[in-house]
Amino acid sequence: MGEQFTQFYYTTFDENRSNLKALYRDESMLTFESNAVQGATGIVEKLVSLPFEKIKHQVGTLDAQPSSRDGGILVMVTGALLVDEEERPMNYTQVFQLLPDGTGSYFVFNDMFKLIYG
Repeated sequence: MGEQFTQFYYTTFDENRSNLKALYRDESMLTFESNAVQGATGIVEKLVSLPFEKIKHQVGTLDAQPSSRDGGILVMVTGALLVDEEERPMNYTQVFQLLPDGTGSYFVFNDMFKLIYG
C-alpha cells in the first residue's frame, strides 16, 4: 500500500498538484518546512502556490508500517527533487500518515515535508 500510494501521490504532484485535494480531508494537516496548514483546501492552496513551474520527485527510500489499530499506515520517504531547470537535485524527506476513509480507501491525515540541506 505504501508504494502504491507514494507512486500515485508523486505522479499527481508532478503533473497537477491541484488534483491532490481528493487525498486530504478537513482534518488533514500538512507541515511544509515548519509551516502548518490544516484542511484539504488550505493544503492544496499551499502546494499550488509553491514557487516553481516544473518538478520531478525521485524516490530514494520508502518505508511503511502500521500506525494504528484502526488500519492506519505510516509512510516515510526520502528522495531528491528536480525543480524547473535546476540541474542539481535537492534532497528531501516526507512522512505521511494514511488513515482508512471507511470506503476501502485511505486519506492523508498527516503530511510532513522537509528539505535536507548540507
